[in-house]
Amino acid sequence: MKRPRIQKIAPREIEAESFRIIEQELGPTPFSRQEFAVVRRCIHATGDFSFAETMRFHPRAVEAGLAAIRAGKNVLVDVNMAASGISAGILARFGGRVICRIGEPGTAEMARAGNLTRSEAAFARAAGDDIGIVAVGNAPTALLKAMAMIDEGVFAPDLVIGVPVGFVNAAESKEILAMQEYPFVTALGRKGGTPVAVAAVNALLRLA
Repeated sequence: MKRPRIQKIAPREIEAESFRIIEQELGPTPFSRQEFAVVRRCIHATGDFSFAETMRFHPRAVEAGLAAIRAGKNVLVDVNMAASGISAGILARFGGRVICRIGEPGTAEMARAGNLTRSEAAFARAAGDDIGIVAVGNAPTALLKAMAMIDEGVFAPDLVIGVPVGFVNAAESKEILAMQEYPFVTALGRKGGTPVAVAAVNALLRLA
């Protein structure tokens, strides 16, 4: 078996070379320049080119996300892994921070008392935290809760990034999101995940 040839690339050039390969292999796409920056980073994070086919953007999605970041609003995520992956330093330059309430004692108590998942309780507790962007990559229940609160008029984020992964209500929750009139980014089907949600937010942070 022939040994693979390893490219020698300076560390600072690895991301740029990865983006070049993605662009070369994809060829032309229907996305705007800014939308493509989001799609490209999601592919970079996963190695999965199918996101170029499944990702959907509300016409004002990128515009709304950038406005929220520049206004210093916060980013709400569903799991601590997402909080760790988002470029908090860039967000902080604009005055925002990443919020995740999933592990707080009050969240567990609220979930038990209300027969909710912890994700639902965490999002309910964060409704008043000046949220500009919601980013869900793990829990469909969190995405469904965010949409329900928006419908009820008790939650008004500027952008909902909903890309939960899985087999129970993941694809369905994203189909519902894709039907909304407010700004959203989603990836139809079962694929998604926290790395995709993080990549989408980080792409917007770099665009901002």
